[in-house]
Amino acid sequence: MEKFFQLKNHKTTVKREVIAGLTTFLTMSYIMFVNPSILSATGMDKGALITVTALASFIGTFLVAVWANVPFAMAPGMGLNAYFTYTLVIGEKVDWQTALGVVFLSGVFFLILTLIGVREKIVNAIPLSLRISISSGIGLFITFIGFKNLGLIVDNPATLVSLGHLTTPVILGLIGVFVIAILEVKKIKGSILIGILITTILGIIFGEVAMPKEIISLPHSIAPIAFKLNIMAAFKWGLFGAIFSFMFVDLFDSIGTILACSYEAELVKKDGTVKKIEKMLGADAIATISGAVLGTSTTTTYIESSSGIADGGRTGLASVVTAVMFLIALVFTPIISIVPAFATAPALIIVGVFMFKNIKNINFSDFSESVPAFLTIILMPLTYSISTGLIFGFLSYIIINAFSGNLKKISLTMWIIGILSAIDLYITAFIH
Repeated sequence: MEKFFQLKNHKTTVKREVIAGLTTFLTMSYIMFVNPSILSATGMDKGALITVTALASFIGTFLVAVWANVPFAMAPGMGLNAYFTYTLVIGEKVDWQTALGVVFLSGVFFLILTLIGVREKIVNAIPLSLRISISSGIGLFITFIGFKNLGLIVDNPATLVSLGHLTTPVILGLIGVFVIAILEVKKIKGSILIGILITTILGIIFGEVAMPKEIISLPHSIAPIAFKLNIMAAFKWGLFGAIFSFMFVDLFDSIGTILACSYEAELVKKDGTVKKIEKMLGADAIATISGAVLGTSTTTTYIESSSGIADGGRTGLASVVTAVMFLIALVFTPIISIVPAFATAPALIIVGVFMFKNIKNINFSDFSESVPAFLTIILMPLTYSISTGLIFGFLSYIIINAFSGNLKKISLTMWIIGILSAIDLYITAFIH
């Protein structure tokens, strides 16, 4: 393991990587239950979706672990699965087999763009201020998700959001936040994992978490949905917009996540470029293609990877642990399912703090840099979309600098990104 993952070079240990991998898994394991719930609304078999979600997560995570040697995890993307179900299948009345074909084609086009170096050029063309704002914005976004999952923040028809009731789960979740924070102050490794476990145990003690009725169960068959995608039906002009939307959202969700996690994992070079970015993006594309074949929506890099990184993960060994846990989860689903949302929510909240700290490196005295950065940060949580925040960040950066006489600051690649951003904004705001 030392030779393959270069643990000493990354200043880490097997124990630390294992803890980080477990933390990442526990933080993102909810996808095994949420993804099937969303996709089953299309008519797809829910039991098969549980198995396929775990398999797709294993394939993508294991691939990026051994190919790129980074502590990142992959799984069917939230938001992308909702677009698949509610916009494409239910809204546009496209059958789920064709929708899987759309996902497959978006993955193929993605892979081509990666192999010819276009995706890497896009990443390197993003200004430093926007890169930092991506990390900070996602941090704010996942903290918001954490508070929402906890129940501390609830919807309100008058003010959009408001403070929820301080129920027992909410109080236990807040205790989890303070436990993790105190352990971090004490510089105790594995703080996030310890916090999740303590909160879950408290939930059992106070009767908020039920013990499982059985320990193990056999995985559901994937036969009802595997290899059922219809590529030829998806290959028509009427679905080009859907293919483009999947590509665009996945592109910037992945880039945003990779950039944010790369800063935390110390994978960013002095010139601002990200080490092994082409391998990470390639693994992302291949994971999407394989996921579509198995029977799930777009697989993407997960921001929850940052929880394991915050717990010390620095190499692919952490992701191997995460990947293997998804396979084990297929057998021990009854046990894993008892970890409640109020136990994983504190991890998201604390990780948001980790990711937000780089905001100090943005020059807020320069409005050509600060306004696009601010819009990127604030619109991610407010629109509940990483890609929407990026779109407004990119467009505002181009518009402000172009009309301020700073055309030299805008590269050709940024102009192309701006055009694509405008197209996607039009499709999202006016067509869908």
